[in-house]
Amino acid sequence: MARMDVLPVARAYSDIAGLVAAPPRCRNCAVRDSALCSSLDNRELSALSDIGRRRTIPAGQVVSWAGDASSSCANVVNGTLKVTATMADGREQIVGLLFPGDFVGQLFSDETSLTVTALTDTDICSYSRTAFEGLLDDLPRMERMLLKRTMASLNEARDRMLSLGRKNAQERVAGFILDLADRSGREEHDGSIHVHLPISRGGMADYLGLTIETVSRQLTNLKSAGIISFAKGDRECRILDRDQLEDIVNPA
Repeated sequence: MARMDVLPVARAYSDIAGLVAAPPRCRNCAVRDSALCSSLDNRELSALSDIGRRRTIPAGQVVSWAGDASSSCANVVNGTLKVTATMADGREQIVGLLFPGDFVGQLFSDETSLTVTALTDTDICSYSRTAFEGLLDDLPRMERMLLKRTMASLNEARDRMLSLGRKNAQERVAGFILDLADRSGREEHDGSIHVHLPISRGGMADYLGLTIETVSRQLTNLKSAGIISFAKGDRECRILDRDQLEDIVNPA
């Protein structure tokens, strides 16, 4: 019985000791609890930190081009990245947006198939792809979380295909704003939710499979209905009535 009583204390002491040993940049990282590394204990975190380095990508700079050698991967610490595919005729299609806590890179592939560009000044924690892949063998919890996130991304892609095929323009625009709120929104003191729109209306049109005129009209309709408002131009949006927005996305 005495042995069992001591064990929780020993574990707690071990946890405290591990916290002290955690790399300082990881201990103070804004996405410590949401990125892949949230699955790691402090010993494992130190091993990951040893192969990583922080980088700042200026807004507009390409992180990786489609067709480049797949040499690195990263966790997004702060900022927003745009993922695009290039069609045969040279046109560019936005296929995803990455926010703090998201993982960027194509593991177990020698060549990248998508172009990744910084929409804002973006901080990333970057790793050599081969070193990261090698570390996965020793970090099964992170490997499982990576698989879980990969499956979630596939489900999101399927949902987006359903949206493009079945949802009307109002539902698509409202769903896009709600998704941004869930990913990067900030609740204000008055209960509204501040959402930064990381892409222009033209970019939204491209992403949602609509025309820019349709996107602008739907945003105006949401604003006129008192569901959203704008400040400081068209990029700073506030959700005033989330329930109404959700009712549009998921009509009864």
